[in-house]
Amino acid sequence: MIWFIEALRKTFNFSGRSRRKEYWMFILVTFIISVILTILEMSLGLEFNENFGILTTLFSLILLIPSLSVTVRRLHDTGKSGWWILISLIPLIGGIVILIFTFMDSEPGSNKYGPNPKKAAI
Repeated sequence: MIWFIEALRKTFNFSGRSRRKEYWMFILVTFIISVILTILEMSLGLEFNENFGILTTLFSLILLIPSLSVTVRRLHDTGKSGWWILISLIPLIGGIVILIFTFMDSEPGSNKYGPNPKKAAI
């Protein structure tokens, strides 16, 4: 949970680097909360229709900027420009490319986006 809170704390920080652990823990906690909200919506009948619920839609909107910023910082950690996030607008292929980039290991040492966060954590 600490990694999720750390990513939220850096919501408007699109510079610097984020480790794989910070990124994937943010994704995991987001997924778990989304599942809980979906179950809650289904049990309370809070859906807009069969595909969209009120709580999950609000949660997604609230996490839009934090998700973008943690992804940009993750791309920076692999040595990629944050602009690579725009490739996710290409259906299927863009998502696969971003997935591959986010699984990549950190660039060793400092890069143009800052010091290696993995070294700072040790």
